[in-house]
Amino acid sequence: MSRSLHQMRWIECLILVNNWCIFYPMAATSTRHKNALEVFRHAGGVLRTSQAIEAGIHPRDLYDLRDQGLLTRVSRGVYRLADLPPLQEPDLATVAARVPRAVVCLISALHFHAITPEIPHAVSIALPPGTAAPKLGWPPITVYRFAPEAFQAGVETHNRDGIRLRVYGPAKTVADCFKFRNRLGTDLAVLALRTGLAERKFKPAEVMHYARVCRVDKIVATYLQALL
Repeated sequence: MSRSLHQMRWIECLILVNNWCIFYPMAATSTRHKNALEVFRHAGGVLRTSQAIEAGIHPRDLYDLRDQGLLTRVSRGVYRLADLPPLQEPDLATVAARVPRAVVCLISALHFHAITPEIPHAVSIALPPGTAAPKLGWPPITVYRFAPEAFQAGVETHNRDGIRLRVYGPAKTVADCFKFRNRLGTDLAVLALRTGLAERKFKPAEVMHYARVCRVDKIVATYLQALL
């Protein structure tokens, strides 16, 4: 075998090895990305970074999928499959994803249940005493501290945009509005009570149950008697 032919074969071998080295990482990366997307789909399409890492997704793969347009960043540390329909309630979805312990309350809950004409300028959330206030760049939030019994009572769980959303039910929300009437205004609470009754969102007994939990049963009973 001539020296030149021998050199050519060595060059061909080097090219094959080099191509394989390029192909193999790409193939491995593609498999990791595919598996990561499947994890997102099984989770409903939305994951916090911590949840993704716990599920075995490397942070680098999250950024790669984001850069490829396969994931969208809902908020800091929250990612969502890009092929899902647009968010119906992006503010509530963001807060629910970032602060999963919080419960949507007061004006935001009234708006969620369609028993107020007011448009919230911030997402109102309830947290138990002693819980650190979350720091979100967006959306703006207003934090209320609920006593343990009032915090746990009347919580509903809804699925919004693939995210588990905790929100107080209509009757509990009206009772909460009377509890915080000095901050929100009594007119708002009375209108919500009237609207909720008219649209059969709740029964008087339900409101009174939560009014006792919130220790506003006397004032709620007075307005109920006037409305019934």
